[in-house]
Amino acid sequence: MRERLRHPFWQGALVLGVAYALFRWGIPYLPPLLGISSAPVPRSVMLQYMLTVLVGILVWVSDNEERWRRFKEPMRALLVQPERRVARGAMLVVLPLLVAFVTYDSLRPKISAPAGLRSVHPANPTSITVRGEAMILEGLENPLRTAGREEEAVELGFDLYYQNCMPCHGDYLDGQGHFAHGFNPLPLPLRGGGTIAQLTESYVFWRIAKGGPGLPREGQPWNSAMPAWDEILTPEEIWAVTLFLYEQAGLSPRTWEEH
Repeated sequence: MRERLRHPFWQGALVLGVAYALFRWGIPYLPPLLGISSAPVPRSVMLQYMLTVLVGILVWVSDNEERWRRFKEPMRALLVQPERRVARGAMLVVLPLLVAFVTYDSLRPKISAPAGLRSVHPANPTSITVRGEAMILEGLENPLRTAGREEEAVELGFDLYYQNCMPCHGDYLDGQGHFAHGFNPLPLPLRGGGTIAQLTESYVFWRIAKGGPGLPREGQPWNSAMPAWDEILTPEEIWAVTLFLYEQAGLSPRTWEEH
């Protein structure tokens, strides 16, 4: 055993095994013992780390001609020597099976709990401040709708939606815009009876105006990449987008009488 530990091949194998154990179990589980939060190392990161270690081992064994020759001895014996015929045959069977299993395991559908809980419709605050003006959300109606300016507002909302919202929420308001798949979770679809049809226009106004940064602390963590649009759009423009969303989706907003 001691003789093997002096051999470059087995030294490299030992370093590779210790590195895997450190990355697989040491990094995720040692910090909690020290009172530090941590998370499991993703497979892609594990692969990068192990490749880095493997390259380091190969550089070390190949920088000396004698060490490199001794490093290759076990591999050459396995592939060439007649007395290793059985082990060679087993390797030719096991390696393809291992590759097949890894490929199958990576491609097969998996049923697992989501990485984090997500509330689709978090509770809204009673009031917000938009550009220095306080707004009470309870009982608030869309002023463009009550003023009879729907047609004009829908046209304005159309332009604003396609300039700012369509890349994420999609041309069909289905959350499948061409930027959408860069986010996890996907942007919220705006069509269907389970979406904005359940909400009042004041709620939609709040979500557009304050975005992800304006979500309440209760119930965190939230997963939302939505920007705060009140820093870019005026209140009237946000109301126009809200009106356009309901018109385009063919839905009616929930009214306060329904509460």
